[in-house]
Amino acid sequence: MRPLRLVSLLGLALLGAASSSAQESPVFELRTYTAMPGKHANVLARFRDHTLKLFEKHGMTNLGYAVPMDAKDGAGEKLVYLLQHRSREAAKESFKAFGADPAWKAVAKASEVDGKIVAKIESVFLTQVPYSPQVANYDGPPRVFEMRTYTTPPGKVAAIDARFRDHTIALFAKHGMTHLGYYHPIDADKGAGSTLIYFLAHKDREAAAKSFAAFRADPDWIAARAASEKAAGGPLTVKDGVKSVFLMPTDFSPVK
Repeated sequence: MRPLRLVSLLGLALLGAASSSAQESPVFELRTYTAMPGKHANVLARFRDHTLKLFEKHGMTNLGYAVPMDAKDGAGEKLVYLLQHRSREAAKESFKAFGADPAWKAVAKASEVDGKIVAKIESVFLTQVPYSPQVANYDGPPRVFEMRTYTTPPGKVAAIDARFRDHTIALFAKHGMTHLGYYHPIDADKGAGSTLIYFLAHKDREAAAKSFAAFRADPDWIAARAASEKAAGGPLTVKDGVKSVFLMPTDFSPVK
């Protein structure tokens, strides 16, 4: 075989392997359930007693489950949780098998004997950013989680990624915040290309406030922010583009 031909075939093989690897890269799914009025406890009970086990049975990895702490964010109404799948296709197949499982059908029927308990389900598929720190093991008392969502102007998501990678991650840790994961939405209609979603853990709400106050006053942060905005030609988030939701992990959450 001619050398050029061999190189071409090897190149195609490597491209194929890379494509296959990309297809099998883990994806994450952020799901939010809104309960029917008065049924929030029923939703939590069904997840605690049945749903998590059935998710695992069908190949899904339970990462974290939490409920909003503030009324404006759905306290007493919503459940927010994060799953990991082998791929988008695996997620589809897992939920298909889950929905067809006789055990799930029996659980759903029994839990809805007095009517539906879930009013709305929202799903956002995510990919973890390369700079997302590894989550450290933790076996202490339950903490407070914070889900933060940043929306950038067009073309600025790479700049905010660079600022987090090179500065913000280390400064958060410096001021006592614990990283749980950093993600980008995959789909355009869910914010792909303009959104960063990440999760922090704090000892409590007061600790969160103190940590962010110290972070914002840190000369290193002030310098990093100024330099990044100068390089980008303006702010890296749109007006009102930083959203924060405080969450309390459920008693059945794998991460607390």
